[in-house]
Parts: sequence; C-alpha cells; structure tokens
Amino acid sequence: MNWWLIGEITYVLILILVCLRIVYDTRSTTKTLAYLLFAIFVPILGMIFYFSFGINYRHRKMYSKKLYENDDLAAKFQQNILNYSEQTFKHNHAAVISNKELAFMVLKDSMSPLTANNAVKVLVNGENKFPEVLEAIKNAKHHIHIEYYIYEDDQIGTAIENALIAKAKEGLTVRFIYDDFGSRDIRKKLVPRLKAGGVLAFPFLKVHFMLLANRLNYRNHRKIIVIDGNIAFVGGINVSDRYINNNGNKLYWRDTHLRIDGPGTQYLQYLFLCDWNFCAGEELQPDRCFFPTLPSQQGEKENKIVQIAASGPDSESPTILFSILQAINLATEEILITSPYFIPGESLLDALTIASLSGIKVKLLVPGKSDSILVNAAARSYYNDLLHSGVEIYQYQKGFVHAKTMVTDSKVAIVGTANMDFRSFDLNFEVNAIVYDNEIATELRRVFYEDLKDARPINPGQWADRPLYKHLLEKAARLLSPLL
Repeated sequence: MNWWLIGEITYVLILILVCLRIVYDTRSTTKTLAYLLFAIFVPILGMIFYFSFGINYRHRKMYSKKLYENDDLAAKFQQNILNYSEQTFKHNHAAVISNKELAFMVLKDSMSPLTANNAVKVLVNGENKFPEVLEAIKNAKHHIHIEYYIYEDDQIGTAIENALIAKAKEGLTVRFIYDDFGSRDIRKKLVPRLKAGGVLAFPFLKVHFMLLANRLNYRNHRKIIVIDGNIAFVGGINVSDRYINNNGNKLYWRDTHLRIDGPGTQYLQYLFLCDWNFCAGEELQPDRCFFPTLPSQQGEKENKIVQIAASGPDSESPTILFSILQAINLATEEILITSPYFIPGESLLDALTIASLSGIKVKLLVPGKSDSILVNAAARSYYNDLLHSGVEIYQYQKGFVHAKTMVTDSKVAIVGTANMDFRSFDLNFEVNAIVYDNEIATELRRVFYEDLKDARPINPGQWADRPLYKHLLEKAARLLSPLL
C-alpha cells in the first residue's frame, strides 16, 4: 500500500473539513479569509492555530449569564430594568435625549439599565485611583468584589491585599477573581496569602498546559471593584506599581478610571456575580445585599446618567463594538478617542472615516511607542486612510498612554477596559462605562486636550511620504490584524 498517498488524501480531507468549519463558524469575513489562508498555506500548524485561537465561542457562549434559576423571577427582573430605564428617559436629561438610540441599543442588546442618580468621579492615573480604592475598601460594610486582569505582588498590590484581608477578618465577605494569565505571577504566593486571610479567590479560566493556547486566547480583561453593591470602580488601570507615577517609575503611565456611586454599579455587580459563579462553580443568586433598592428618579443631589456596556465570549453580540459605532454615528460636532492598541477593523474604520468626511472633528490619541512592535505596525497601517479623510492623529510622547476613552460632543463619555482592536471586540471579556453627562464629558474632554500637549501630531503629507519599506511592513502586519 502507498501509505504516503493515503496520508496525503487524509490530510486533504481533514483540511477541507477544517476549512468548512472556518467558513461556518467565523463571523468576520476578514478573519475567515485570514484563517483559511493560514490553514491552507501553513500545513498542520495553521489548523492547530485555528483550533487554539480561532474558534468563535460567541456562537456557543462560553457560559451562561443567567443568574435567576426561576424564569418568572428573571422575567420580572428584566421588566423592572425596562421600567426603571424608561423613567430615566422621561426626565429629559439632555445628553441622553440626544443619544437615545445608543442608550436603547445597549438596553435592548444586553438588558443593561440606564441608571440615574449616580455620582461619578474621573480618576486620572493610578496615583489618583488607588487612594480612593483603599479608602472605599476601608469603609466597606458588607462585601467586597474585586476582579482584575493584571494584579501584581508589589507595593500597591500588597496594600490592597492587606486591606482585603483586614476586612475579611472583620467578617465581611471578600471575593477575588484574577485572570490566570494576566495575573500569573500571584498564583504561588499572593493568592495563598489571600486565602489564608479569609478572602475567597479564584482564577478566571485556569491555564493548564494541554489547554494553554486556547485559554490564553479568551482572557478576562475586566477591571471591576464593587463594594456593598453601591460603589464601583471601572476603567483601564490594573493593580500594579507601574500605574503610579510618583512611585519612582522610569516610564510615565497615562491611564483613566472611574468611580461610580449609585445604581450604575448594579450591572457591574451582575457581571461580577456571573463571572464568579463561572469561576467558583457556585450559584449565587441576586438578592438585596448585592442589589440595593434603586432610588427614586428625583431628589438626589448627584444625577449622572450611567449605563454599562459589556461583551465577550459570554455575550450574544459584540455589544462594546456596537456601542462605540453608535456613539460615533450619533456625534454631530466632535469625537475624541484615546486608545493604546488601535486596530479598528473595517466597520470602525468606515465609521470614523464617514464622520470625518461629514465635517465632524475627529481626533485620535495613540502611543508614540507601543509595548508591541507587531501591534504598533498593524495600527500604523490604518493611519494613512484616516489621515486622508481628515482625522487628526496624535502620538503621545510623555510616556505610554494606556487609557481607553471616547468623548462625543461633550455629552457622552466612554471609559473602560476595551481597546479599539479585534481582541477586545471579539475575544476578551471587557466592560465599558457610558456616562451621559455634560460635566463628566467636558472634564474628560479637558483631560484629552491636556494629553495633546504631550503628543506629536502626524503630518499627513510626511506620513504618506515615508519610505516604501515601512508601508510594506505595516501592510504585512495588517494582514495579521484579525489574529492579533
């Protein structure tokens, strides 16, 4: 028998089946083509790469976010969300009214309520965030929920660790989720110390050698703290000394976070409980200690309107991408975007191009130097198209800009964990806070323009006239952008 021929036939049949699987399972046409070419022209390794990195979990949902075991209670809970959101609309908040399509879309897509009567504080950099976090932990009364992509065993990591253990010893329930890849350095020492101190700690998608590649691909990139169901922190700042610029660090680290006090914390609580049940194998049910009664729509001193957009392999659709596209579509004057990793894909590229060509002022702030050469090259491949349409692009020079923010028309501010790239939109577990408020949006607009003082604008003519080899290298990196 000609075993070589039999082997070739078998390989071709397997390749055909894999290609059919790629076509059927991959949502994006661009990514479909990339995976097909990789599988066909890189024998065996291409197929292994697809099964490790390319399987679309959104079609299957990595886990269910259903908290209520009783369907009648779940339906009642959803109806309460709809009623509460409708009441928020009725009070004619100007920033919401002009962006009602965005708010309705997020509500309908993920049942994330539009909440009023929130106090929102912008926290620029770690030196402003961490004192707020430590003070809020110190004043916690019932429970502390904390979930991070990167948590390091350094000075600030130890300070928060000690604060959590102290509250656990007071009798509070402290739950801690850490990403098993992003926070891999704390597995052996810090996590055992937390557990010994009474903190309940679990990794998100524990990495085992046999499942290494697959589980590295779907990471929990969220940074969430919820305290007593009415105080929350969300944004781009992980727990690490590198984010504190008065700590003797060589590299200046520019990032943005939010503190939310009020009912805007409730969807963040919901996300945490869903992630917790998945990680810990528990079945925590929503009750009043987790979800305090929503206040009335009137009579509160603070009245910031907050909505949470979250997506990942646990969601039916890329909610975060949809929310960003809708916010761009609704803008009439100005769009300000800060992103450390900018690989927009066709839909976002088209949305920004259309906005700029329509006379809307579009400004994009990106790092002057990135921590990933390949990602930076792929991002640069998009600049020429954007510059040609009139988008202004600025490269941050003071240090590394890691903030993920967007401000439109000084009315809507988006702050969160999601980068403007394929990974954040399709693969990672991410969360953004949308604040419909002139005051907060204006404050973040001011921060954006302050950052521009430390940035260098890209000249469109000079950018287009760069050496040909740079354009070619960036175009080549762009081919890999659906896989980055």
